[in-house]
Order: sequence, then structure tokens, then C-alpha cells
Amino acid sequence: MEKRPRIFAMPFARVYPLYVQKAERKGRTQAEVDAIIGWLTGYRGQKLERALAAGIDLETFFARARMNPAAGRITGVVCGVRVEEVADPLMKKIRLLDKLIDELARGKKLESILSR
Repeated sequence: MEKRPRIFAMPFARVYPLYVQKAERKGRTQAEVDAIIGWLTGYRGQKLERALAAGIDLETFFARARMNPAAGRITGVVCGVRVEEVADPLMKKIRLLDKLIDELARGKKLESILSR
């Protein structure tokens, strides 16, 4: 039986501040991070706040997400991994979010990130 990556069980509330910190270190805002999360997963406003407060893990977070149909057009490398080649569906969703946050932190305009 194949062992599941530990990140799947990690609470989204533990990962979220890391995304915000990464963006803020590069002069970006929490609102921009929230916009990316909302665009990709459908978690916006109170829905995002409830997910954070509930302490749900990444597996549950993405299982309940309403993934943007345009997410399939996200390509590139993040953490040395080409996102379009990730086989595990859950890991792919995690990497897609990582990629978008990385693009934000690298200075790409929010409108450009969300106009896929």
C-alpha cells in the first residue's frame, strides 16, 4: 500500500499564513492571496474564514473546493516540479495553488494570474 504524503493531513490553517507571509515579503497583500485562493478553489470571504477556523486538512479543503475549470491551463515549475505532470490529483491541486502564489510573489500582476 502506497503511503500518502504527510502534507495531505496538514491543516490548511497552517499553510495559509505561509502563503500570506511569502506574498507580503515581496510587497504583496493578504487580499491578493485570498483572491487567488478564491479564484482557484471557490473559497471566498466567510467560506474561506470558516475553512480556516474549522482547521480542516488540505485533503478536505480541496475535496470541498469548487476548482476553477481554467485551472487546467496553469503550467510551469514550482519547487522543481512541473505542475502539469503531477499524477496525484490532490497533490496537483496543492501544487497549482503553490504555483499561483509563487507567481504573485515573483511580481506577476494579479489580473494576469487570474486571467487564464
